[in-house]
Amino acid sequence: MHIAILTFEGYNELDSLIALGVLNRIKGDDWRVTIATPSPKVTSMNGVVIEQMSTLEEACEADAVIVGSGVATREVVEDPAIMDVLRRLDPSRQLIAAQCSGALVLARLGLLEDVPACTDLITKPWVVAAGVEVLNQPFYAKDNVATAGGCLASHYLAAWIISRLKGQEAAEGALHYVAPVGEKEEYIERALRNITPYLPAAVPALA
Repeated sequence: MHIAILTFEGYNELDSLIALGVLNRIKGDDWRVTIATPSPKVTSMNGVVIEQMSTLEEACEADAVIVGSGVATREVVEDPAIMDVLRRLDPSRQLIAAQCSGALVLARLGLLEDVPACTDLITKPWVVAAGVEVLNQPFYAKDNVATAGGCLASHYLAAWIISRLKGQEAAEGALHYVAPVGEKEEYIERALRNITPYLPAAVPALA
């Protein structure tokens, strides 16, 4: 399984790197998590430089994709070179998730038609302007498309993807590792309360 986290110039570290950390709690030769970028290096909104682990083209063939957010998302959706590649994303064969302003990318790709979304408060008017209903909640998923709003909701996306690809027990294990000491059960319960209503009856679905 390849899970790609789309990460652009001006990216939000919390959105891309928390998901990366939680997803990488799953170990195995059949599990690979990468930061997918449009260039060899990208710099975050706070000056953190990371190197490309996979290309956008490779991400379009991944089993699951998280579209990360950042301060330049509106520039991303106006970049034909990037958007032409991302039009190959296909929820009929991939899990596709978006964090915060990543929902704007999905909206502009037409992947949120008749699907409400979660996003951050700054991005909300842009997503609404793109014709998408924005929910006042941290996580929502329909079939193979999910969105999360708020930086610290990124672990919900990671847990949803793990649940879909490896099962809920694996997701609980990943969350248990990263959860604060003394709050692990509460942390896991809250995460599952948010994602379980949107999981199919049979998990994993794409394994």
